[in-house]
Amino acid sequence: MAVGPAVVAGRPAYEIPVREVDDGARFADPGADAWLNTSSVEVPLASAPSGAPNASDVTAERANVRVVRTESELYVRLEWADPTANRSAAGPQQFPDKAAIELPVNASARPPISMGSTGTPVNVWVWSATGETDELLAGGPGTTTRFANATVAANATHEDGHWAVVFHRDLHASSPNRTDVALENDLNVAFATWDGANMERGGHKAVSEWYYLPFAPDDGGPPYETILWGVAGLAVVLVVAMTVEGVRRARDDDGGN
Repeated sequence: MAVGPAVVAGRPAYEIPVREVDDGARFADPGADAWLNTSSVEVPLASAPSGAPNASDVTAERANVRVVRTESELYVRLEWADPTANRSAAGPQQFPDKAAIELPVNASARPPISMGSTGTPVNVWVWSATGETDELLAGGPGTTTRFANATVAANATHEDGHWAVVFHRDLHASSPNRTDVALENDLNVAFATWDGANMERGGHKAVSEWYYLPFAPDDGGPPYETILWGVAGLAVVLVVAMTVEGVRRARDDDGGN
């Protein structure tokens, strides 16, 4: 089920709102009605820098992202357009559709977006239409290793030419080199998709820029939307003042003639 967009007023650039909920289990299904009451962000996608043949030719142009959390779990819903559901990798020219979420291992870091670096590694959660979900560790391009036991689960549906996938995992990491979401820092996050019908695989993929999940405690400053309304209100006051002054001067000129 495709979930319609919701308006997010006054949202800072690159922020993906996170809604806190009591019952996370009802969000594990990407088609659940519960997702209708969450805010969404449309994230642009573009071809990843790659030397792979036809790497600039990717299908997905944007993804719709929604996020909720409980006291102990994180749920990320990713939806994007893909006319066909490619679930098989059986043949030499068959590639499954995929989606991935990239997170810094150190939640307060901002690694190079292309698979991190030696000093700032990343976790990558990868869902495949074959039904597999992998959890990877990378410290730069070409350094990817797979965790023996994935702690990430994913559920997916393909309806009306769209994939919708929900990734979910405990907030706190169960072992070293996994992202621990401690709710003390904003968390950088990036996204990728592969269209198997377009022969997308490996570095041939559609990717986003870094976005972030606003987990850091509120510093008590005015909300972003309040600032915008304050600026708009000040502009109205200035316009009214200038109009009144203009009328006053016009009357003074008429009185002097």
